Amino acid sequence: MGFAHIDHHRQIRQGFPEVIYCPGKTTEQIIKIFESLAAKGNNVLATRAEPAVFKALAKTKKFPKARYEETAKAIVLEQKKLPISKTALPIVTAGTSDLPVAAEAKVTAEIMGQRTELICDVGVAGIHRLFGHLKKLQKANVVIVIAGMEGALASVVGGLVSCPVIAVPTSVGYGSSFKGLSALLTMLNSCAAGVTVVNIDNGFSAAVTATLINRKIEEGK
Repeated sequence: MGFAHIDHHRQIRQGFPEVIYCPGKTTEQIIKIFESLAAKGNNVLATRAEPAVFKALAKTKKFPKARYEETAKAIVLEQKKLPISKTALPIVTAGTSDLPVAAEAKVTAEIMGQRTELICDVGVAGIHRLFGHLKKLQKANVVIVIAGMEGALASVVGGLVSCPVIAVPTSVGYGSSFKGLSALLTMLNSCAAGVTVVNIDNGFSAAVTATLINRKIEEGK
């Protein structure tokens, strides 16, 4: 049942969507779980969903409001409108190849009520492009940084902002990147204080963590 271990009442209280992790499940299983979760009236997010799964779901004609986010490979069903965050959550990518992970983070944060801003292609190979976005980043309560290759962007951003940075290593890169392991190790060894790292390609977890931080800060204000 995906993240079914999360208490249902806790999800409602904190504005969590009902979440299905699709890999490892058959299309029939996903649809059955989707129907069960949607029946509770909450928002539903199916991550890492192939287009064929959404086509099969659409054929049931039970969820006309469900949409497929192609880049994120996510099925989104919004049944409840949440208050929108006052502060934008920047999602920063080193390169265009990191967009699928960034899109997953964006979709997840938005279904949890966050206002997001996607800042792309500002990696260390073109670091001058980052400086045009510094004011936005320095106004944020928390920043998500997504990078493959050597993953150095997280340290750079961490050294420029005074808020938590959630770093996401991606599996983008040539052979010696070891499918994201190099970026993961670089981020874990960051000398910039305030950088916290999630698993490789885990845009979902980064978005949930950043959302919880942003909510707490805004509640305090």
